[in-house]
Amino acid sequence: MSQSARVSLEPAWVLHRRPFRDTSEIVDLFTGSHGRVAAVARGSRSAKRRMPLEPFQALRVSWSGRGELFTLTGAEADGPASRPAGNVLMSLFYLNELLLRLTGKQDPHPGLFDGYVGAVRSLVAGDDQSTCLRRFERQLLDELGYGLSLDTDVDGQPIESEGLYFYELEHGPRRVGAAVSGRLTVSGGTLLAIAAGHFETKAQRSEARRLLTAAIDVYLGGRPLKTRQVLNALRSRPD
Repeated sequence: MSQSARVSLEPAWVLHRRPFRDTSEIVDLFTGSHGRVAAVARGSRSAKRRMPLEPFQALRVSWSGRGELFTLTGAEADGPASRPAGNVLMSLFYLNELLLRLTGKQDPHPGLFDGYVGAVRSLVAGDDQSTCLRRFERQLLDELGYGLSLDTDVDGQPIESEGLYFYELEHGPRRVGAAVSGRLTVSGGTLLAIAAGHFETKAQRSEARRLLTAAIDVYLGGRPLKTRQVLNALRSRPD
């Protein structure tokens, strides 16, 4: 039998919430010390017991219980609320969907939690969305043990910025003389840019998105991300 837990004022962010029974909700939380946690917020949808459970709002939460579904006993704001909209809002929901799909319940990742907080704040502040997303995707893969090789190729040679590489997801980058149709080919400059978390050109941002998307897709079990589909539609829409 699992041991009963009681946690107080844990830093957390809401990833997802859904109705439960008449006036309650099940809330998926991302926390600093306990990873992803699911909890029932009893009566949270009633007028008498409103809780600050909006996504993209820093919280301090308390819960108790055992197993995989706890009871939320308290929630309070831990900073000003943000009101993102449009592409920024969808980018934020994309971060949440990645965490929901790729992290396990009660599997702590303090570094990833800090990275999520930084990504949310950067996006809300209006920083370049592509850069923010690529940094988080790379950190997510690293934290989950699926990190990309970005500094050396499969032969152990340093990545050269002017070089061209075929990226084999299970092995790493292999130096090639020219791009081959159907293969995941990226420049050395892009690999180094992903490692540095800074992109100088549109081409680097595009190649980085293609590589990181392919790497993440390996671990999604063939199920597409809903938020990615919306983001792609927004990118292709005429101004």
